[in-house]
Amino acid sequence: MSTNWKDALERVATEVVAQFAADVDSLGRFPSESVDALAKAGLLGAVSAKEVGGLALGHRGASEIVRRVSQECGSTGMVVSMHFCGTAVLEAFADQATRKAAATGEHFSTLAFSEAGSRSHFWVPVSTATKNGTGVVLDAKKSWITSASKATAYVWSSRPLAAEGLSTIWLVPANAQGMKIQGPFNGLGLRGNDSSPAVAEGVHVPQTAMLGEDGKGFDIMMGIVLPMFNVLNASCAIGLMEGAVARTAKHAGTQYEYSGSALAELPTIRNYIARMQIKTDMARLLLDDTLNALESGRADTMLKVLEVKAAAGEAATEVLDLAMRVCGGMAFRKDVGVERYFRDTRAGGVMAPTTDVLYDFIGKAVTGLPLF
Repeated sequence: MSTNWKDALERVATEVVAQFAADVDSLGRFPSESVDALAKAGLLGAVSAKEVGGLALGHRGASEIVRRVSQECGSTGMVVSMHFCGTAVLEAFADQATRKAAATGEHFSTLAFSEAGSRSHFWVPVSTATKNGTGVVLDAKKSWITSASKATAYVWSSRPLAAEGLSTIWLVPANAQGMKIQGPFNGLGLRGNDSSPAVAEGVHVPQTAMLGEDGKGFDIMMGIVLPMFNVLNASCAIGLMEGAVARTAKHAGTQYEYSGSALAELPTIRNYIARMQIKTDMARLLLDDTLNALESGRADTMLKVLEVKAAAGEAATEVLDLAMRVCGGMAFRKDVGVERYFRDTRAGGVMAPTTDVLYDFIGKAVTGLPLF
């Protein structure tokens, strides 16, 4: 890989994402400045092909971008993750104009899979697609759409139009008539990710809005979306851990004015920080192994894809529990900044597929049972 994009990433993360992170969190607003800066640097084209102006960095490059950004701002990391997930589907099935727009960030993408009727079982939508004289009518109650009011269009799931199968995937404009966003988002963590329910009532799209074949949505979800989503969700969690470790270590090195001693001189504090570092390193190594499996087509690739999100999410909550403990009252007052990371890490475990659902899948895989 060229190092130019890495230099651009470091500059944007340091000069823009870090600058606006606290404000994005406190006001619960979308990280527009950071997303715009990433777009201008060409970084939103990480998973787009070079032929449409992208960087063609694959899972590994997308992971590095999300991880670095999340060290500063979890909300930015998450909205970028969802753009990459949506763009991966567009790369496989959308027209060239849409792909070019996604590569530059002019088309900001996201997923619309989770539904009130199927909850964390995102692969089984209950929303419908019905033919009419001018195309297709979509009706749905989507439970969560990241970047709901900021995305250009949604990579959308429904029951099949006519074929057998669990689902069909569509590209649905966010401003389509009949689409109602039930925001704004006011959550515990990832407060700037603009994640809201949406209701589609008689939304008309042309038949050409279908991405892939009718009834083949499950294959797209499992073959394209799940690997990208789990890898990037884990990358976000690891970035938050890395950011928290750095802030906690800095706080522990601060000297007391009255004595000149520091928290880091206490063996107990060093023990806690060591545990934070080990957990972070373990999660990062599993992420790297998952990326290696994806790139080489190893037989255990799906198992690693299932493991990496669950492991990173669980590790992140443990690491941030320790960070809050080490930083004490200063953490609760937000002076150190780890409190934001603490809240942001809680989101990973409940984003579908949830950690508990992943544990069930992993158990099935290890014991030789079919996943579905």
